[in-house]
Amino acid sequence: MSQADDFSARIVALARGWIGTPYRHQASCRGIGCDCLGLVRGVWRELYGDEPEAVPAYSAGWAETPARTGEPLAAAARRHLQEIDTRSLAPGDVVLFRWRSHLPAKHVGITVSDTCMVHAQEGAAVCEVALTSWCRRHQAYAFRFPLNR
Repeated sequence: MSQADDFSARIVALARGWIGTPYRHQASCRGIGCDCLGLVRGVWRELYGDEPEAVPAYSAGWAETPARTGEPLAAAARRHLQEIDTRSLAPGDVVLFRWRSHLPAKHVGITVSDTCMVHAQEGAAVCEVALTSWCRRHQAYAFRFPLNR
């Protein structure tokens, strides 16, 4: 197994370690509570230590705000992760979803296989779910955690 394969397997194991964590908006504490971004932030901390930047407060409906422009979640991911083609997903990658074509990407998950991801969704605990055809149609961006930081 290569160093990259070992790293991907570690990310998958870390993400799965969050399964069962209750959904809590803006939280990022394994076993206590997190939202979808909090899951990725928590895995980042487990991989590298401190988070690279502070996350500003955000409302649950931040992406639906009429004045919202740009792609703030994707822009933040670009600052710290390596962008990849959404068709090149591998275990351990971060995928961003856009619910509507005219709105910014606002949901994120971590792939654990070619067909599944771990994510946090309001009203449910962190879980592993299938990357359905619906999910694939709504993929907006994909990123990879850097092997060396």
